[in-house]
Amino acid sequence: MHAALRNRLFVGFGILFVLVAAWAMYLTQPLLLVLPFGLLYFLWVCHDPFVLFWTLIAFLPWSIEFNFTPSLGTDLPTEPLMLLTSFSILCFVLYHRRRRPLEGLGHSQLFLFLLLQAAWWGVSAYCSTDFGLSLKYCLAKGWYFGAFLFAPYVLFRDPRNLVRTVQLLCASMLLLVARALLLHAGTGFSFTSVNAALYPHFRNHVNYSSVLACIIPMLVAGHHFARSRERKKLMKVLIGVALVAIVLSYARGAWVALVAGGIVFLLMRRRLLMPAFFLVLLGAGIGVYWLTSNQRYMRFAGNFNTTVFHTDFQDHLRATYQFKDLSNAERIYRWIAGMHMVREHWATGWGPNTYVINYKKYTVPAFRTWVSDNPEKSTIHNYYLFTTIEQGFVGLLLLLLVTGYAFYVAQKVYVRSSDPLWRAAAAVAGVVLMMECTVNLINDLVETDKLGSLFYLSLATLIAAEVRLRQERTSSASRSPFPTR
Repeated sequence: MHAALRNRLFVGFGILFVLVAAWAMYLTQPLLLVLPFGLLYFLWVCHDPFVLFWTLIAFLPWSIEFNFTPSLGTDLPTEPLMLLTSFSILCFVLYHRRRRPLEGLGHSQLFLFLLLQAAWWGVSAYCSTDFGLSLKYCLAKGWYFGAFLFAPYVLFRDPRNLVRTVQLLCASMLLLVARALLLHAGTGFSFTSVNAALYPHFRNHVNYSSVLACIIPMLVAGHHFARSRERKKLMKVLIGVALVAIVLSYARGAWVALVAGGIVFLLMRRRLLMPAFFLVLLGAGIGVYWLTSNQRYMRFAGNFNTTVFHTDFQDHLRATYQFKDLSNAERIYRWIAGMHMVREHWATGWGPNTYVINYKKYTVPAFRTWVSDNPEKSTIHNYYLFTTIEQGFVGLLLLLLVTGYAFYVAQKVYVRSSDPLWRAAAAVAGVVLMMECTVNLINDLVETDKLGSLFYLSLATLIAAEVRLRQERTSSASRSPFPTR
């Protein structure tokens, strides 16, 4: 841009700001001062539509749930930003189609499996017990794909954008962690006050600790690539803060997820990730069969009067292994209802987004708890059973296919790639994916904006890594004097 044009634009913006400031003072409406900066942001987006993606990443930890009506809610500002990012990436791809911004995407098996899964969402929605609710689900997944699959894929062709995304996400989350720790310190880091310290950005400590657990592998990768001693010290401090925050979140699932993530990395290094994956599936299948045959699950029925919420964390842990913990007792209550629902619609499921309106007539009174009325309309707290109920066994198989192949890609890229950055990216994505799989054994957080975005960002990273590895192998084969198979 020429200096003369820059000066004119600067003067023009200054005049606009003065006029708007005068108008705001006249009307005593200070919020009007946002207008000139909103115009600047709009012009910036027109010049570089990926600014919306960076904004979305920065706001992910800070989003809040907002209900327009008792039945209509959204996450602000992330959900509107997802929609805008999806629209902007569509316009970008169409406008720059000659540059082929999505080149190589069709060669990714992982992406093709995701498309197959998305197609099944449509089939399940068509056969749904409530087509309107299921259609909403499919539309929401559409802008998740646009914002967290297509946009990252285009950006991550330049590895610097991958690093920038991780840095921005970690910085934003750590700022929120600092805020939460300060608020929590005011109550002596008590177990009962942790949720209040996270309000309004996280519904509860489970969501918060799960996101924080997923951030830690990124911080470890940052420490690995830090060049100076000062940066390594800084990364050690940040990792320490994150670990302290997870301990003080009092979320058992996140602690287990951290251990599972570490095990996955060790398995990846020893090239044992896929055998372990199939062994876990086999063990899970045997466990489900054992519980459901001869109604063995009835042994775990709790006592309505003794299954309560414990305000002391040690009592809370003790109640967990004694099967007197309220949250786990309520999970079992809903899981049993879910198993009964699966038998009725095992092929295509009840339809996405329909569990809450259907499950109560399938519950077993012996497992009822103090919170079984479920006024907040929460779901089943097991993403795999949740998927089976709403999308049938085909939906579950497709979910396992996507996650299993994603682990395979992570293993393959980590072992075969010659680029240290992409090897680290594949390892981190695989670890984050395992952490999500672990916490979703007792939750269904893929359907939330924060954990859902990290799930699809991990898949986008692995898709980009898979395409990059293919390009590496093609390039090395073309330089080799020997024929390759």
